[in-house]
Amino acid sequence: MRGDLPTPYADIPGFCYSASLAEVKATDYALTPGRYVGAADVEDDGEPIEEKIARLSKELFEQFDESERLAGVVREQLGRVS
Repeated sequence: MRGDLPTPYADIPGFCYSASLAEVKATDYALTPGRYVGAADVEDDGEPIEEKIARLSKELFEQFDESERLAGVVREQLGRVS
């Protein structure tokens, strides 16, 4: 060790949490991480959820279409080599 002090432990929402034995006992010793870790805070991007769902659904269906097109190209190319 070069004399550097280690960074002290800190709980990070959505990533890690140091539960006390009493907290674990209170959950009947369930060790499911989500019970303790929780979720990280998410910054609001200002886009209304209905618009976001519509936009993301449209992008997903476009990607599905592209995936099908590329699968056809791959099948065609494999047919040429067989």
